[in-house]
Formats: sequence, C-alpha cells, structure tokens
Amino acid sequence: MARPRTFDPDTAVDQAMEVFWRQGYGATTPQDLVDAIGIGKGSLYHAFGSKHALFERALRRYRDTQTAALVETLERPGPVRERLGSALRALAAMDLADPDHRGCMAVNAAAELAGVDPEAVAHVRRMLDRTELAFRALIEEGQRAGEVAADRDPAALGSLLMNTVVGMRVVARVSDGPDRLDRVIDATLAII
Repeated sequence: MARPRTFDPDTAVDQAMEVFWRQGYGATTPQDLVDAIGIGKGSLYHAFGSKHALFERALRRYRDTQTAALVETLERPGPVRERLGSALRALAAMDLADPDHRGCMAVNAAAELAGVDPEAVAHVRRMLDRTELAFRALIEEGQRAGEVAADRDPAALGSLLMNTVVGMRVVARVSDGPDRLDRVIDATLAII
C-alpha cells in the first residue's frame, strides 16, 4: 500500500520555483530542491518525475502568476499611458526591492538554456508571447480611445514594450537604484 503524500504539490512547485529563480536551472541540485521542499529525494522524483519536469512546472507557475499580474494592471480602468506606466514602475520596483536581484525567471532561463533546452525555451517563448499580446491589446485600446496615434503599428509597439520589459528586468539585476529604470520608463511612455 502506497503511503499518502505528506506535502502539497502546489506548495512544492512554489518552493522549487524560488530555488530555480534564485540559482538557475543548472546550479540547482536535487538536494537543493529536497532541502527547500522538505521531502526526500524519492518523494521528489515520485511526485515530479525529474528535476527537469519540476523546473518546467515551476516555469509554468512563474509564467502564469507573473503574466496574470501584468495583464491585471494593464486591464485596469484609466488612461493607457497611466496603466502602462504603472505596470512598468511596478515591475521595476519589484525587481529593485528583491534582495537577491533575481530579475525575471523566464529571462534568466532564456539566457541560460537557449540552444540547450527546447522545452524550457518554449515555455519562455509562450510567456513572452502573452506579454507582447497584452501590450498590443493595450495599444489597440489606446488607439480606439484616441490616446495613441492611429498610424502606429500596435504589433511593433507590443514587441517594443515586451523587449523594454526584458531589458529592464536584466538591468534591475545589476542596478543600485531606480534612476536608469525611471529614465527607460519615461522614454518608453514618451514614445507611445
């Protein structure tokens, strides 16, 4: 008779996500995961199959929570530039407040695993696509409301905004304050 699980798999994925986010995939050992989750290696492998399978679940969790938070900010009522500025400033503040300077787990995974791990890269690509589509929808809304010039290409602006966020998240990892990120945000808003 199999013993019942003594841990919550969702909580375990959250805990693993924190470890992978802080250390990266390659530097995270199964022992690091066992220590963070508080279960034995056998339970870890029984529940998740492999370190890589747990990493993929952690990436999906990160994608779902991070993208949902961004989209929620972008979909609030109010002027488009104001919502965009709020979203960008919230991301910058979150990254700057992080004592570990982790940046974006998806961006970190892309930098570490591009060309090596197609499954992880596909998860990152889906997150970037969702982010870009959310920005594009905001630009289109702004165009309908007359807040963004109608002759601007919403797909191009969506790509620019997504790329801006990726760059900001990398810069935040090595920033000692908000000045550079504030300049990026102000310039981005002026372009839109």
